[in-house]
Amino acid sequence: MASLIVRSNAVELPHLTTETAPMRLRWDPFREMAPSWPGEPAAHFVPDFDVKETTDGFVFTADVPGVKEKDLELTMTGNRLTIIGKREAPTEQTSDAYFARERAYGSFTRAFTMPEGTDGGDRIHAELKEGVLSIVLPKKPELQPRRIALKNPDRPTS
Repeated sequence: MASLIVRSNAVELPHLTTETAPMRLRWDPFREMAPSWPGEPAAHFVPDFDVKETTDGFVFTADVPGVKEKDLELTMTGNRLTIIGKREAPTEQTSDAYFARERAYGSFTRAFTMPEGTDGGDRIHAELKEGVLSIVLPKKPELQPRRIALKNPDRPTS
């Protein structure tokens, strides 16, 4: 039977010496300590976030394909933003035979501590569109930059 799985990104490592080994190996010792049960995918789903600061606030963006809006919970407690969600695995038939299981499923929690001055009130905007989660946390108005007008004492005021 022909191989059904072909990886084009497989790289053969040259002979490793003590000088090159730490730079070339991508071994994660903590991954081996994660619990694994038969029949479950090896990886757990944890989305990566882009976080950027703008003049008006903070923008969080994450790819969460397959996560439904009802499976997401966003909370703001003090200055801590917490995102909890899950991506359900598709139902399997007993006759299904996997040749590879590389997609990750399950529950995740991400938490971010925001700096002082973040407006955690009603102005937070969150949207899930086409598998992309976007969250905008504005800064308090008094902390946003504002333009200061110059006054010329030689010019009469009107």
